[in-house]
Amino acid sequence: MLRVVRGEPTAEELAALVTAIASVRAGAPAAAPAPPPLWRDPAARLGMTRRGPLAWPTSARPR
Repeated sequence: MLRVVRGEPTAEELAALVTAIASVRAGAPAAAPAPPPLWRDPAARLGMTRRGPLAWPTSARPR
C-alpha cells in the first residue's frame, strides 16, 4: 500500500511508481527448496553417503 506524504502526483506518475515497484518485487528469485531430510534417505540409513556409479562397491570398504 502506498501513501503520498508530500506533493500531488498525477495519475500517470502514480501508475509509473506502482509499475516500477511491482516489477522489482516480481523479479526477485524464489528461494531454493530445502533438501529432503536424511531420515527419509534409504542410502543414509544403510551408511552409504556416496552417490553415483561407484556407490555400491565403495560402501563395503572400511572408512
